[in-house]
Amino acid sequence: MQIGKYSLDDPIAAIATALSPAALGIVRTSGKGAIDLASAIFSKPEKLKEAQGNTILHGWVLDPESKKEVDEVTVCVYREPKSFTGEDSVEFICHGGTAVVLKIYRLLIENGFRAAEGGEFTFRAFANGKADLTRAEAVNEIINSKTDINIELAAGRLSGNLFSGIEEIKHELTAVIAAADVEIEYPEDEETSQGAFSPDLILRIIEPLKDLADSWTAEKIFIQGAKVVLAGKTNAGKSSLFNALLKEDRAIVSDIHGTTRDWLEAFLNFNGIPVSLYDTAGIRYTQDSIEAIGVERSLEMSRNADLVLYLCDPKDILSAGSLNKDDSEFIKNAKAPVITVITKEDLLDTESKEKIKEILKAEKIKEPIIISSKASNGIKALSEKAYSVLAKNTGSSGFSKTASLGSERQRDAVQKALDVLKTAYQNSLEGFPLDLIVEDLEEALSFLGEITGEVRSDDILDKVFSGFCVGK
Repeated sequence: MQIGKYSLDDPIAAIATALSPAALGIVRTSGKGAIDLASAIFSKPEKLKEAQGNTILHGWVLDPESKKEVDEVTVCVYREPKSFTGEDSVEFICHGGTAVVLKIYRLLIENGFRAAEGGEFTFRAFANGKADLTRAEAVNEIINSKTDINIELAAGRLSGNLFSGIEEIKHELTAVIAAADVEIEYPEDEETSQGAFSPDLILRIIEPLKDLADSWTAEKIFIQGAKVVLAGKTNAGKSSLFNALLKEDRAIVSDIHGTTRDWLEAFLNFNGIPVSLYDTAGIRYTQDSIEAIGVERSLEMSRNADLVLYLCDPKDILSAGSLNKDDSEFIKNAKAPVITVITKEDLLDTESKEKIKEILKAEKIKEPIIISSKASNGIKALSEKAYSVLAKNTGSSGFSKTASLGSERQRDAVQKALDVLKTAYQNSLEGFPLDLIVEDLEEALSFLGEITGEVRSDDILDKVFSGFCVGK
């Protein structure tokens, strides 16, 4: 059977662990005849063929042609339907040397298995009714999680909270369709049809569906991460802050203007939010063509950022008695949220700090953070402030503890269903024929079915599984 790019008829094999030296490696298989085929390279073939599901055997992988031992292994046996894929499955747990793992994989391919496509094991779990699309996507979420909150969100969807939430809404929507059908089929029976359908029934579905749609806005920052850009004039302390946040010397720090000519990228965690942090070239007019390109890139990255940490040198503020014009214009006109950061706190006395705050207050620059990258002063306060700005739309708890969306695909389907239901509600208020309203309700039901995979197409399946690694 062929579904999209995947053939479900072939037994498949893949390396399930990273192909690098490690204590252990895993080569997994699945499909019709997988146990018999795997026995051809195992030192105890009959025991493997007779093994019960969910059991582990110990032995050796043998090269069937040369009869030479390859590696001492444990073999996990799973029988359909009680396996991840819903099919017979065998997993070889071997030593993690790359040559050994590749050798076992090649032997399986040579003895009847086909190389698995990316995401094919999880796809088979979906096709065989072991997981809906929301759970399948959650598997990939967990693999790519960068923070504890990432894991928690994905684990909720993997456990079925989103599936259950969607099914509950679908159940309510089906009941509304049934109520409308009663009035359509038995218009003359007042006792049967009276009160069966009302616009309020649609409204009661719109409200939880809107909450579900809003959950993506609240949670995508925890899933996709945020782009945080360090901006400011040359020698404002961007590279020093970059290193301080990373707690390592990644960027070159120098008193020479224009040292950073291109951006540097690193990844970190702001209290559960995965962040891509960018150190950029200092913003200034320059006749150096290479540096000028770096400046333009800095401005472009700042425009596309989720948050800009704009750094100012306190010496410039104190000497001028005001914020530099270019700094002021950047902060006030920035498209992204901006946190104003005053650097080199270790060189300032108490009086100077207060004067700077007064100057910035007069220029309506709110809540500046004063730091010293060198002394690590104010770094924690800056991180907490950055988190609060990035998470401002996530609610008081930071993220949803109940059903929530985990991908753009899911959000798009929910939004389509929501739009159709809003139209149906408005039409019902205006007295449109019930059969037309039912068509809208059924279309909304179809959009919800796309989320779980009840309604599916090759395009939907490709979108879900294209980002999976081979072996999962």
